[in-house]
Order: sequence, then structure tokens, then C-alpha cells
Amino acid sequence: MVKVAITHHAHIATAIQDALNLLTMADLVAGKLVAVKPNETWASKDDTTAVTQPDTLRAVLRYLKQFHPKALVVTGGAGAGDTEEICEIVGLMEVVRAEGVGFFDHNRPPFTAIPLAYAPDREVEGLQQSVIVNPRVLEYDTLIAVNQLKVHETATVTLGLKNIAMSYPAADYYGHPRSSSKHQHHFFTDLHAFIVAMAQRFPIDLSITVGHPAMIGTGPIGGYTVETGLVIASRDPIACDTVGARLLGFSPQAVHHLWEAGRLGLGETEPSHMEFPGLTMQEAVSVFSQAAYGKDISLDHA
Repeated sequence: MVKVAITHHAHIATAIQDALNLLTMADLVAGKLVAVKPNETWASKDDTTAVTQPDTLRAVLRYLKQFHPKALVVTGGAGAGDTEEICEIVGLMEVVRAEGVGFFDHNRPPFTAIPLAYAPDREVEGLQQSVIVNPRVLEYDTLIAVNQLKVHETATVTLGLKNIAMSYPAADYYGHPRSSSKHQHHFFTDLHAFIVAMAQRFPIDLSITVGHPAMIGTGPIGGYTVETGLVIASRDPIACDTVGARLLGFSPQAVHHLWEAGRLGLGETEPSHMEFPGLTMQEAVSVFSQAAYGKDISLDHA
């Protein structure tokens, strides 16, 4: 059984600690070069709701420190702006400095090309055959994705898998935003296939998805945000994303990259094969729907 920890608390730091306490963590962190990848897609002084919040990042870093990593680095690669500038606006850089951890912008050179593989039965003509990244991302012993619980207008949801897939391609090479195509790419020819290919090549070791705030209606920027106090954490990033998608109202079949990741055996997409040591799926749905819609929406299939 795959363990997925779901917790809820008015103070997000407490919810994060409670969730991670339910997982085995020491082997992921002790003596390892650990990279923590927050969501830092875009922010302005007037709107910081689309990205990881400072108290979220602070809680994760402080929790990890107790296991004595060899090095702890916050790694970022904003898709719609300058990474460090966005992190300064939000307050993430203040956390990095206060906690005494490293910071690395993987949008910057040097660059190297990494080949990508797709499902054996998928037609790959016209898809992205390789991706340009900063080679530093290949050096991490442990990759921890810290994600916002959000819907996405083209990817359906933007959770752990998309957090990595659309951040690692170096924006200094491809352009800010990456859709500007400074150098030609095919990320959006089949976005879901690309996300799965990236998940195979750059696997996440621990995924932490936080509804502080969660974004519904539209996304990944400019949607309706609600505070839920929910945290989902798992060492299986596909399972973590599956649970996050369920809270947003989608089964894996409705999120094509999750369906394909499950089909390829990259992780678990069936809740009946998951163990929930914290909140049950049904309890989490109740908490989320009360916060998002003002009433308890029962999902018998959850």
C-alpha cells in the first residue's frame, strides 16, 4: 500500500509537520544533497496567491533540518518571470536567508540537453525529444516538490508533476515565458505527454501539496483562492497528485498525465491501493469542499 498523509490545521506549519511525521523521512534526507522545489511561477506585489507561501517553505525547511542533510538548497525556475525577483516579492528569499540554506536558479546557464522517453505505444513524432536544463538539477540526491493545490487551464491540475516538468526547462534558453519560444520547443504539442516524460526522467522523491491557498475556478494564475489548511504528502508523487486532483474534483482519467503515469507504472492512481494514516480521502473532501464551496460535497467514489 502506498502511504499518502493528509492533514489539516489552521496553522499550515503544524499541518506540514503532522503530515511529514506520518511518513518515513530520514533515509531521504540524512547526509543527502536535498533540493526543495517550491512553486514560484509568477507573483506581483498585488498578487502572491499563485505561489508557495513563505510560512510553507519555512516549515518544510525546518522540518528537514532535523535529519541533518549534507546540504539543503531551494531550487527554482520561474516560468513567467525572473525566479529570484519573484521569490523576493513573495518573501521566499527572506526565508532562504533566515534559514541559512542554499538557493539556485536553474533557469540560468550553463545548459545541457537531456533526452526524453515517452510511452512505447505513443506516437512521438512532433513531441519534445530532449530538454535543455541546467546540469545542476542532475546532481541532487533527493528532490522534494512543494506544490500549491491548483487547477490549470491546460494541464487540468498543477501539482507536483507539473511543478517540476514546467520548471526544469531552462527559461534563459527557451524564453520568459517559455511559451515565447526564444528557442523552438514542443512542450505544448502534447503537454500531458511532456509532463509524463519529465516525470520519468526527473523523478520526485517526496511531494508536498499545500492548500494554502488552494486555487479553483481557473489557474494557474488569477483563479479564486481559498484557505483550506490542508496538506497532502507522499513519497509517491503520482499518488500525491491523484489525491490532490480528487480534492479539486478530478479522477485520474480526467487528468491525462496522471492516467498515463499510472498506466506506465510510475506511481499509484487507485485510492483503494493507498493507505491514509492521517485524514481519510472522504474527510479531506469534506474539509476542502467546506472551504471552497461552503458546503460538504459527498463523493462516494473518493
